[in-house]
Amino acid sequence: MKIKSFALLQLAVCILFSTSVSFSDEGLWKKLNEGLFVGEFDAPLKSKMKDSKVTILKIDPQFYSFKLLSASEHNRMRFKAKKWCERHNLIAAINAGMYQSDGITNVGLMKNFSHLNNPRLNNSYKAVLAFNPVDSAVPEIQIIDLKCQDFDRLRLKYHTLIQNIRMISCRRENVWSKQDKIWSMAVFGMDQKGDALLILSEAPYSGHDFINILLSLPISIFNAAYLEGGPEASLYFSSKGVEFEKTGIYETGFQEDPYKSVALPIPNVIGIIKKPK
Repeated sequence: MKIKSFALLQLAVCILFSTSVSFSDEGLWKKLNEGLFVGEFDAPLKSKMKDSKVTILKIDPQFYSFKLLSASEHNRMRFKAKKWCERHNLIAAINAGMYQSDGITNVGLMKNFSHLNNPRLNNSYKAVLAFNPVDSAVPEIQIIDLKCQDFDRLRLKYHTLIQNIRMISCRRENVWSKQDKIWSMAVFGMDQKGDALLILSEAPYSGHDFINILLSLPISIFNAAYLEGGPEASLYFSSKGVEFEKTGIYETGFQEDPYKSVALPIPNVIGIIKKPK
Protein backbone atom coordinates (compact mmCIF):
# COMPACT_ATOMS: atom_id res chain seq x y z
CA MET A 1 0.00 0.00 0.00
CA LYS A 2 1.12 3.56 -0.43
CA ILE A 3 3.10 4.79 2.53
CA LYS A 4 1.14 7.30 4.52
CA SER A 5 2.39 6.46 8.00
CA PHE A 6 4.40 3.78 9.76
CA ALA A 7 1.57 1.38 9.19
CA LEU A 8 -1.27 1.30 6.67
CA LEU A 9 -4.07 -1.03 6.14
CA GLN A 10 -7.49 -2.48 5.50
CA LEU A 11 -10.15 -4.39 3.64
CA ALA A 12 -12.34 -7.43 3.73
CA VAL A 13 -13.85 -9.98 1.57
CA CYS A 14 -15.14 -13.50 1.68
CA ILE A 15 -13.81 -16.77 2.93
CA LEU A 16 -14.93 -19.89 1.18
CA PHE A 17 -13.91 -23.28 2.52
CA SER A 18 -15.02 -26.52 0.92
CA THR A 19 -16.95 -28.92 3.11
CA SER A 20 -13.88 -31.15 3.25
CA VAL A 21 -12.08 -28.60 5.39
CA SER A 22 -13.39 -27.14 8.60
CA PHE A 23 -12.00 -25.45 11.67
CA SER A 24 -13.58 -27.76 14.22
CA ASP A 25 -12.21 -29.45 17.33
CA GLU A 26 -10.04 -31.76 15.23
CA GLY A 27 -6.92 -29.82 16.21
CA LEU A 28 -5.14 -26.52 15.91
CA TRP A 29 -4.24 -27.11 12.28
CA LYS A 30 -6.15 -28.64 9.40
CA LYS A 31 -3.99 -30.53 6.94
CA LEU A 32 -4.57 -29.46 3.35
CA ASN A 33 -1.77 -31.47 1.77
CA GLU A 34 1.63 -32.85 2.66
CA GLY A 35 3.50 -30.05 4.43
CA LEU A 36 0.58 -27.62 4.12
CA PHE A 37 -1.80 -26.66 6.93
CA VAL A 38 -4.32 -23.96 7.70
CA GLY A 39 -5.46 -22.72 11.09
CA GLU A 40 -7.99 -20.18 12.24
CA PHE A 41 -7.23 -18.97 15.74
CA ASP A 42 -9.26 -16.97 18.23
CA ALA A 43 -7.29 -13.90 19.27
CA PRO A 44 -7.17 -13.60 23.08
CA LEU A 45 -7.66 -9.85 22.71
CA LYS A 46 -11.02 -9.16 21.09
CA SER A 47 -11.17 -6.61 18.30
CA LYS A 48 -13.71 -3.80 18.11
CA MET A 49 -15.12 -5.40 14.98
CA LYS A 50 -15.18 -8.61 12.97
CA ASP A 51 -14.79 -11.97 14.72
CA SER A 52 -11.26 -11.60 16.14
CA LYS A 53 -10.02 -14.55 14.09
CA VAL A 54 -6.48 -14.90 12.78
CA THR A 55 -6.05 -17.02 9.65
CA ILE A 56 -2.66 -18.70 9.19
CA LEU A 57 -1.37 -20.83 6.34
CA LYS A 58 1.60 -22.95 7.49
CA ILE A 59 4.01 -24.13 4.81
CA ASP A 60 6.83 -26.64 5.12
CA PRO A 61 9.61 -25.48 2.72
CA GLN A 62 10.63 -29.10 2.26
CA PHE A 63 7.54 -29.57 0.08
CA TYR A 64 6.90 -26.07 -1.32
CA SER A 65 8.86 -23.38 -3.15
CA PHE A 66 8.37 -19.65 -2.72
CA LYS A 67 8.16 -17.15 -5.56
CA LEU A 68 8.29 -13.38 -5.70
CA LEU A 69 6.12 -11.88 -8.41
CA SER A 70 6.33 -8.15 -8.93
CA ALA A 71 4.69 -5.72 -11.32
CA SER A 72 8.08 -4.29 -12.19
CA GLU A 73 9.06 -7.70 -13.58
CA HIS A 74 5.70 -8.40 -15.24
CA ASN A 75 4.82 -5.48 -17.50
CA ARG A 76 4.00 -3.21 -14.55
CA MET A 77 0.65 -4.96 -14.16
CA ARG A 78 -1.08 -5.06 -10.76
CA PHE A 79 -3.53 -7.83 -9.90
CA LYS A 80 -5.60 -9.07 -7.01
CA ALA A 81 -3.96 -11.91 -5.09
CA LYS A 82 -6.38 -14.39 -6.66
CA LYS A 83 -5.48 -13.24 -10.16
CA TRP A 84 -1.75 -13.47 -9.43
CA CYS A 85 -2.38 -17.10 -8.43
CA GLU A 86 -4.41 -17.86 -11.52
CA ARG A 87 -1.93 -16.28 -13.92
CA HIS A 88 1.13 -17.97 -12.41
CA ASN A 89 -0.27 -21.30 -11.17
CA LEU A 90 0.29 -20.47 -7.51
CA ILE A 91 -1.37 -22.35 -4.67
CA ALA A 92 -1.39 -19.24 -2.48
CA ALA A 93 -0.32 -15.61 -2.52
CA ILE A 94 0.12 -12.84 0.05
CA ASN A 95 1.41 -9.28 -0.19
CA ALA A 96 5.16 -9.02 -0.60
CA GLY A 97 5.29 -5.67 1.19
CA MET A 98 4.20 -2.05 1.21
CA TYR A 99 4.97 0.02 -1.84
CA GLN A 100 5.99 3.55 -2.70
CA SER A 101 3.92 6.31 -4.32
CA ASP A 102 4.63 4.99 -7.82
CA GLY A 103 2.43 2.01 -6.96
CA ILE A 104 5.15 -0.46 -7.95
CA THR A 105 8.38 -0.08 -5.95
CA ASN A 106 8.75 -1.83 -2.60
CA VAL A 107 9.48 0.35 0.43
CA GLY A 108 12.75 -1.49 1.04
CA LEU A 109 15.17 -3.68 -0.86
CA MET A 110 13.47 -6.06 -3.28
CA LYS A 111 15.55 -8.38 -5.45
CA ASN A 112 14.49 -11.44 -7.42
CA PHE A 113 17.44 -13.18 -9.09
CA SER A 114 18.75 -10.61 -11.61
CA HIS A 115 15.70 -8.36 -11.36
CA LEU A 116 15.79 -5.38 -9.00
CA ASN A 117 12.48 -3.86 -7.97
CA ASN A 118 14.26 -1.69 -5.39
CA PRO A 119 18.07 -1.92 -5.14
CA ARG A 120 18.33 0.19 -1.99
CA LEU A 121 18.42 -1.07 1.56
CA ASN A 122 16.11 0.98 3.80
CA ASN A 123 17.91 1.67 7.07
CA SER A 124 14.61 1.97 8.95
CA TYR A 125 13.40 -1.55 8.16
CA LYS A 126 15.16 -4.35 10.02
CA ALA A 127 13.73 -7.53 8.48
CA VAL A 128 14.56 -9.13 5.14
CA LEU A 129 12.70 -12.20 3.94
CA ALA A 130 15.15 -14.38 2.02
CA PHE A 131 14.45 -17.44 -0.14
CA ASN A 132 15.68 -19.19 -3.29
CA PRO A 133 19.08 -20.01 -1.72
CA VAL A 134 22.25 -20.11 -3.76
CA ASP A 135 23.32 -23.37 -2.08
CA SER A 136 22.34 -25.70 0.76
CA ALA A 137 24.52 -23.96 3.35
CA VAL A 138 21.57 -21.82 4.52
CA PRO A 139 17.87 -22.53 5.20
CA GLU A 140 15.59 -22.53 2.18
CA ILE A 141 13.73 -19.56 3.62
CA GLN A 142 14.29 -17.28 6.58
CA ILE A 143 13.59 -13.81 7.92
CA ILE A 144 16.98 -12.18 8.38
CA ASP A 145 17.06 -9.84 11.38
CA LEU A 146 19.35 -6.95 10.48
CA LYS A 147 19.95 -6.19 14.15
CA CYS A 148 21.40 -9.57 15.09
CA GLN A 149 22.45 -11.35 11.89
CA ASP A 150 25.19 -10.67 9.37
CA PHE A 151 23.14 -9.44 6.44
CA ASP A 152 26.16 -8.48 4.33
CA ARG A 153 27.13 -12.15 4.33
CA LEU A 154 23.67 -13.66 4.13
CA ARG A 155 22.44 -11.46 1.27
CA LEU A 156 24.93 -13.23 -1.00
CA LYS A 157 23.37 -16.58 -0.14
CA TYR A 158 19.91 -15.91 -1.61
CA HIS A 159 18.51 -15.04 -5.02
CA THR A 160 15.38 -13.41 -3.56
CA LEU A 161 15.38 -10.68 -0.89
CA ILE A 162 12.38 -8.66 0.33
CA GLN A 163 12.87 -6.00 3.00
CA ASN A 164 10.04 -5.05 5.33
CA ILE A 165 9.36 -3.80 8.84
CA ARG A 166 10.47 -6.13 11.63
CA MET A 167 7.69 -7.12 14.05
CA ILE A 168 9.17 -9.93 16.14
CA SER A 169 12.93 -9.96 16.65
CA CYS A 170 15.32 -12.91 16.60
CA ARG A 171 14.89 -12.99 20.39
CA ARG A 172 11.11 -13.37 20.00
CA GLU A 173 10.57 -9.83 21.24
CA ASN A 174 7.79 -7.40 20.31
CA VAL A 175 9.69 -4.47 18.77
CA TRP A 176 6.73 -2.15 18.06
CA SER A 177 5.67 0.61 20.41
CA LYS A 178 2.07 1.00 21.60
CA GLN A 179 -0.26 3.06 19.42
CA ASP A 180 -3.90 4.10 19.18
CA LYS A 181 -4.49 3.35 15.50
CA ILE A 182 -5.83 -0.06 14.54
CA TRP A 183 -5.95 -1.83 11.20
CA SER A 184 -6.21 -5.22 9.49
CA MET A 185 -2.88 -6.67 8.49
CA ALA A 186 -0.87 -9.23 6.55
CA VAL A 187 2.25 -10.67 8.18
CA PHE A 188 4.94 -13.16 7.22
CA GLY A 189 6.26 -15.28 10.07
CA MET A 190 8.61 -18.20 10.64
CA ASP A 191 8.04 -20.76 13.36
CA GLN A 192 10.68 -22.44 15.48
CA LYS A 193 10.64 -25.52 13.24
CA GLY A 194 11.41 -23.47 10.13
CA ASP A 195 7.93 -23.52 8.60
CA ALA A 196 6.65 -20.35 6.95
CA LEU A 197 3.49 -18.69 8.27
CA LEU A 198 1.29 -16.57 6.00
CA ILE A 199 -0.85 -14.58 8.43
CA LEU A 200 -3.93 -12.44 7.80
CA SER A 201 -6.15 -10.73 10.35
CA GLU A 202 -9.26 -9.07 8.99
CA ALA A 203 -10.06 -7.92 12.52
CA PRO A 204 -8.15 -4.68 13.17
CA TYR A 205 -5.58 -4.26 15.93
CA SER A 206 -2.68 -1.98 16.67
CA GLY A 207 0.62 -3.41 15.48
CA HIS A 208 1.89 -3.73 19.06
CA ASP A 209 -1.20 -5.60 20.21
CA PHE A 210 -1.23 -7.89 17.19
CA ILE A 211 2.38 -8.91 17.80
CA ASN A 212 1.46 -9.83 21.37
CA ILE A 213 -1.44 -11.87 19.99
CA LEU A 214 0.89 -13.79 17.65
CA LEU A 215 3.32 -14.46 20.48
CA SER A 216 0.48 -15.79 22.63
CA LEU A 217 -1.00 -18.16 20.04
CA PRO A 218 0.04 -21.86 20.03
CA ILE A 219 1.88 -21.51 16.71
CA SER A 220 5.52 -21.52 17.93
CA ILE A 221 6.22 -18.31 16.04
CA PHE A 222 9.90 -17.36 16.04
CA ASN A 223 10.06 -14.06 14.17
CA ALA A 224 7.87 -12.01 11.85
CA ALA A 225 7.85 -9.18 9.32
CA TYR A 226 5.03 -6.78 8.49
CA LEU A 227 3.78 -7.03 4.92
CA GLU A 228 0.74 -4.83 4.41
CA GLY A 229 -2.56 -3.64 5.79
CA GLY A 230 -5.78 -1.93 4.96
CA PRO A 231 -7.53 -2.61 1.65
CA GLU A 232 -4.42 -4.09 0.06
CA ALA A 233 -3.80 -6.70 2.78
CA SER A 234 -4.65 -9.96 1.02
CA LEU A 235 -4.24 -13.70 1.40
CA TYR A 236 -5.59 -16.12 -1.20
CA PHE A 237 -5.42 -19.92 -1.35
CA SER A 238 -6.80 -22.49 -3.76
CA SER A 239 -5.88 -26.16 -4.06
CA LYS A 240 -7.63 -29.54 -4.20
CA GLY A 241 -11.12 -28.09 -3.92
CA VAL A 242 -10.31 -25.77 -1.03
CA GLU A 243 -10.42 -22.02 -1.65
CA PHE A 244 -10.35 -19.00 0.61
CA GLU A 245 -9.72 -15.31 0.19
CA LYS A 246 -9.07 -12.98 3.12
CA THR A 247 -8.55 -9.24 2.96
CA GLY A 248 -8.31 -6.38 5.42
CA ILE A 249 -11.43 -4.48 6.41
CA TYR A 250 -10.40 -1.45 8.44
CA GLU A 251 -7.81 1.21 9.15
CA THR A 252 -8.17 4.15 11.53
CA GLY A 253 -8.42 7.40 9.60
CA PHE A 254 -8.37 5.77 6.19
CA GLN A 255 -10.90 2.96 5.70
CA GLU A 256 -13.40 3.04 8.52
CA ASP A 257 -16.37 1.40 6.81
CA PRO A 258 -15.75 -2.37 6.78
CA TYR A 259 -18.81 -2.92 4.57
CA LYS A 260 -17.09 -1.16 1.66
CA SER A 261 -14.19 -3.59 1.62
CA VAL A 262 -13.27 -5.37 -1.60
CA ALA A 263 -10.08 -7.09 -2.72
CA LEU A 264 -7.75 -4.66 -4.47
CA PRO A 265 -5.00 -5.12 -7.06
CA ILE A 266 -1.53 -5.24 -5.52
CA PRO A 267 1.84 -4.88 -7.26
CA ASN A 268 3.99 -7.46 -5.48
CA VAL A 269 3.15 -10.86 -4.02
CA ILE A 270 4.84 -13.82 -2.41
CA GLY A 271 3.45 -17.04 -3.85
CA ILE A 272 3.92 -20.74 -3.20
CA ILE A 273 4.04 -23.72 -5.53
CA LYS A 274 4.38 -27.42 -4.75
CA LYS A 275 7.79 -28.91 -5.42
CA PRO A 276 7.93 -31.77 -7.91
CA LYS A 277 8.45 -35.16 -6.31
